[in-house]
Amino acid sequence: MITHFLNVYICRMLVEILYEDPYLIIANKPNNVLVHNSYYARNIKENTLLQLLKAQLNLELYPVHRLDRKTSGVIVLSKKKELVSSFQELFNSSKIKKSYCGIVRGFVKENLIVNTPVKNPDTKVYKEAETHCDVLNNIELKIPVHPYDFSRYSLVKLKPITGRMHQLRIHMNKISHPIVGDTKYGDRFHNRMFENEFNCSNLFLHAYSIEFKHPISNVAISLKAKFPENWNVIFKIFNWESVEM
Repeated sequence: MITHFLNVYICRMLVEILYEDPYLIIANKPNNVLVHNSYYARNIKENTLLQLLKAQLNLELYPVHRLDRKTSGVIVLSKKKELVSSFQELFNSSKIKKSYCGIVRGFVKENLIVNTPVKNPDTKVYKEAETHCDVLNNIELKIPVHPYDFSRYSLVKLKPITGRMHQLRIHMNKISHPIVGDTKYGDRFHNRMFENEFNCSNLFLHAYSIEFKHPISNVAISLKAKFPENWNVIFKIFNWESVEM
């Protein structure tokens, strides 16, 4: 009965559409929604983004790029399977500008570039990867988190120059500023604090904006995806009301 109720609830979830034309859909993916079924997520039974959009728009859609299940924000989907490669070429040739927003542990003191290689989970081979990290804001709280009697966080803008799987999460962990809510690469003590103090357990990584020239219509597209509600909760608590990206 509980499982049936959850499935009915998810089917009614409306996905925000940021842009639509005869060739593609650009959507604002919610937290904790798979883009499509895969071997790695075979135990997850909830409806995928493609299933939600099929029910909402009565369209078969084809993802142009990846977005982790726990990551929210901008995702591009093609309406025609044969056009996927045309859009993917934009990503492969770095003609698309993407930016993410993240809340991370500790003070990121200056803008920096992380270029540590990232291991492919399938081949186990390391590939070159580059992420640009810009500091937007930070805060120190009088809330103890092991092993300290206080806690510090930074709001950062992340720009992936390459597109490796889990790249942003791995890179932020590499520089000792893991993303809050990341159960794989993050800090369990800070994740637990956010859950206990703020009732926020989602991954704080959001695909905030995208810019590119449409390869078919030549229209210049520039879009921003509004933050999920748990972000707004933290922005208010931390007094980060104005986020300039």
